[in-house]
Amino acid sequence: MSASTRIVFWNIRAGGGKRAEAIGDQLLAWQPDVIGLSEFRGTPASQSLAERLSGAGWPHQIQTTDRTARARNALLLASRWPLRRRRIAGMPVLRDRWLLARIEAPRPFTMGLVHAPNFTSPDLKYPLLEAILDIAGRWRSGPSLIGGDTNSGLRHLDEETPLGPQFHREYDFIEGMGTRGWADAFRHLHGERREYTWYSHRNNGFRLDHVFLSPHLIPHLEACRHDWGRHPADPERREGLSDHAAVILDIATDPAARQPSPTPLRDMNQQDEDDAPDGHRFP
Repeated sequence: MSASTRIVFWNIRAGGGKRAEAIGDQLLAWQPDVIGLSEFRGTPASQSLAERLSGAGWPHQIQTTDRTARARNALLLASRWPLRRRRIAGMPVLRDRWLLARIEAPRPFTMGLVHAPNFTSPDLKYPLLEAILDIAGRWRSGPSLIGGDTNSGLRHLDEETPLGPQFHREYDFIEGMGTRGWADAFRHLHGERREYTWYSHRNNGFRLDHVFLSPHLIPHLEACRHDWGRHPADPERREGLSDHAAVILDIATDPAARQPSPTPLRDMNQQDEDDAPDGHRFP
């Protein structure tokens, strides 16, 4: 067994399209144990990517696609180990933009995958972020992480050219995860280093993609980095595979590592979903 678990979070842009094969090549090259994709879709390109991952060693999958709206942005969670989708009180109502599952790894953990809407949809975005803050503040269910495209960042530090106070709710979300005891994986290891995971059409950089670790996992974090990948047909282009960089984490699985004992769950009315105990498998 590997001494660490590798997890990749990546917004693959509009379902991957013609880039889907190269995106799959890059994911295989990174060799993660768990993959969380946003802007995954029900389109042929996305579904062929999921099927390829299934055959290449990630057969346990859950996706939030809508069969009646295949071009709608959704999520894919793919794992080497069995998955169990979870439901807890206060879950975000955007089922295509939020997914919570237990990963039955040798050292099991829970993973939340998120894709927050853009600020142009405030009635969708801010209730989603508030729901995640609420879950993080009440979490008493052991090792967990929440990550993906949050469309949020810290003022000044996560903005190449600061945009001002109009995005204070995004800043409050990032800070709020920290005050609730969840560590921003990149900041935890790299302090105030400036790196960006998305660039506007004016080439203004933002770090919009985040992963937050519960107190149980913080001592086990070994590495966190951003990686744009490389399209073989255009290797010098930053956005050759996607307009977002991936976030890649390595978490130690050494049982001797120091880990706080989880507090028993009492007030979250947490239950597992019975309709998807093992995730979705391709035949």
